Amino acid sequence: MQRRTLVAGLAAASLAPSRSATSQEMDSALVDAANREGEVVWYTTLIVGQAVRPLVAAFQAAYPKIKVSFVPGPPVETATRLLNEAKAGGVRADVFDGGSTFFPLDQAGLVDTYAPKAAAGWPETYRDAQGRWVATNLYVLSPAVNTELVSAGDIPKTLDDLLHPRWAGKMAWPDTPSASGPPGFIGNVLLTMGQERGMAYLQKLAAQRIANVPAVQRVVLDQCISGQYPLVLSIYNNHAQISIEQGAPVKWLPMEPLVLTFGTTGLLKRAPHPNAGKLLIEFLVSEAGQRVFRDAGYLPANPKVPPKTPELVPGPGGPRMTVISPATYAAHEAEWLGIENRLFH
Repeated sequence: MQRRTLVAGLAAASLAPSRSATSQEMDSALVDAANREGEVVWYTTLIVGQAVRPLVAAFQAAYPKIKVSFVPGPPVETATRLLNEAKAGGVRADVFDGGSTFFPLDQAGLVDTYAPKAAAGWPETYRDAQGRWVATNLYVLSPAVNTELVSAGDIPKTLDDLLHPRWAGKMAWPDTPSASGPPGFIGNVLLTMGQERGMAYLQKLAAQRIANVPAVQRVVLDQCISGQYPLVLSIYNNHAQISIEQGAPVKWLPMEPLVLTFGTTGLLKRAPHPNAGKLLIEFLVSEAGQRVFRDAGYLPANPKVPPKTPELVPGPGGPRMTVISPATYAAHEAEWLGIENRLFH
């Protein structure tokens, strides 16, 4: 049902008028106000060399009067930094991103509301009804194997295949507390199998002794490529595709159901440069900004901008996907984290 709803939403969104972020087409009042502020500070979880620098360059080319300063970091560290700054007297950033960064900031009352016009026609799943966040890019979570260590006949095709004795002590996943990490994998199992059957499966999977790597998805994938683990779970399939194109011995697995979640962005309350922050968000979700995401190997959220490799986001007839939105994750976070800690640590 979730995949059918998602596909229908994408089809409807494709009928929306095109919007691209140029100073001529953007709201002139917002551009003028942002120009007067002259700066925007972005706390980002995106990969700097791959995405942040190209996005900054494109934004500043469109809005040369606005300087972009960015502070990179993993989601948990980014959220912690912003929380600490707020306690110390005030946030220094205007815009934040990261799928799991939103929750602690929102709970602390630090997230402002802003619904970008560039995302007005998107599927409702891709934007918060209250305007607290909007998707900037999609993440499809899948397993991956090292093709030099795993023969074609041994590549797992289903979740049950992960229970084969050959994988005992040979699997790893990123120890990230988010929809993109073990909690999302656990949630996918429970949402698709049901509570009783899903818990029985997870107990069997826990007996396989999955290694919890204290790192992000890219690092875990690199460890698979280097041969440290022949099979890894909960990695971003677009990261695997980038490595495949570079000749790495890796293959991402379209194992049903895949997890679809989002990288999101939002505006901070009491931001030093709120109008420049809004303008940056508009740019990030515009067609122009989304093309930068696409060219950097990310999966654009804007329905008007397809990914470079379309099969990375399965459409009708492709593998089933479970959509875990920020709202879905927030509703189940305590349960899924509790199961992870109880079974897999």
